[in-house]
Amino acid sequence: MKKIIIVSGDPNSINSEIIFKSWKKISQNTQKKIFIVGSYNLLHRQFKKMNYPIRLKNVKNLNEVSKKKELKIIDVNLNFDDPFDVKQKTVSTYIKKCLNLAHRLSLSKKTAGLINCAIDKKLLPKKNIGVTELLADKCKIKKDTEVMMIKSKNLSVCPVTTHLNLKDVSKNISSNKIIAKVHTMQNWYKRFYKKKPKIGIMGLNPHNAELRDKSEEVNQIIPAIKKLNKLGFNVKGPLVADTLFVKDYKNFNIIVGMYHDQILTPFKSIYKFNAINVTLGLKYLRVSPDHGVGKDIIKKNVADYSSLLDCIKFINKFG
Repeated sequence: MKKIIIVSGDPNSINSEIIFKSWKKISQNTQKKIFIVGSYNLLHRQFKKMNYPIRLKNVKNLNEVSKKKELKIIDVNLNFDDPFDVKQKTVSTYIKKCLNLAHRLSLSKKTAGLINCAIDKKLLPKKNIGVTELLADKCKIKKDTEVMMIKSKNLSVCPVTTHLNLKDVSKNISSNKIIAKVHTMQNWYKRFYKKKPKIGIMGLNPHNAELRDKSEEVNQIIPAIKKLNKLGFNVKGPLVADTLFVKDYKNFNIIVGMYHDQILTPFKSIYKFNAINVTLGLKYLRVSPDHGVGKDIIKKNVADYSSLLDCIKFINKFG
C-alpha cells in the first residue's frame, strides 16, 4: 500500500480545516495511506480550537501503521504561542523543513505522491517562485521541463511562465521553452490517460498583435507551434485570448497560456474550486489544492475543502 504525503502548509491558514473536512470524507482504507508532514502540537491545538473530533498519532516514518482511525503526523518542530498567528520568520523556517522532508519522502518507492496544502509565497526562500519551481529545483530536472498544470475534470491549463511580474513575461517566452513544456504535457497526458491530447496555445498580445513582424507571436509562438506540429503533436494556435473561453476552449484537452493570470483567471471563473494544481516533470507525483491560504476566513469553519479532497482522490487513483 503506497503512502500519500500531505504537507500541512502554512499554519496561518485554513489548512487544518480542509485537512479535517477531507479526512472525514475519505474511506478508512485511504485514511491509512495518509501521512501529514507538519507540527503535531500545532495541528492538535488547531483541531482542538476548532472543536474538531479527530485522533492524531505522532509517527517517525512511513513504516508505522495504525489500526485505529488516526491521522498520522510526521512531526516537524514548530515554536508558537497562538496556533493561528505564528510569526512569519518562524513559519518560513518551518515551511522549508516541511518541504525538504516531504521531498525526501516522496522520492521513496513507498510513496504514491505528494500533496502540499496552501503556502503564502512570501514564506518561500526565493522571490518570484512557487512550490512548483522549488520542487523542480530540488529534483534537479532539466530547465523548462517542469510544468504547472491546473486540472479540472474536463480541461487542463498550463502557463508557460508562472510566478513572474507582468513586465518580465515577454522576455521569458521563447520557442524552446514552449516546445519543452508541451513535450512534458503530452508525455504526462499519454502516461495517465493513454492518448495524445489536443493542445491549444494562446498568443500573448491583444488580438495576437495582429501578427506584426516583431511580435512574440511571430518570433516565438508560431515557430514553436509549427515545429510541434512537424513532430506530430496535435497543437493549434496562436489562439486569441479574449474570445477563447467563450466556447472554443471545449475543443481542447489542454490549453497553454503565456502567463499566470492570462490562463488561470478565465479557468477559475468557469471551474471555481473544482480543480487541482499538478506539477508535471518531477521525479514524483505532486499536486496541491487550487486556492490560497484563506486568511480572511480562518477559524470561521466555512472553507471549501473540495480541492484538497480531489487531490487525495487523484493521487489515490494515479499514484
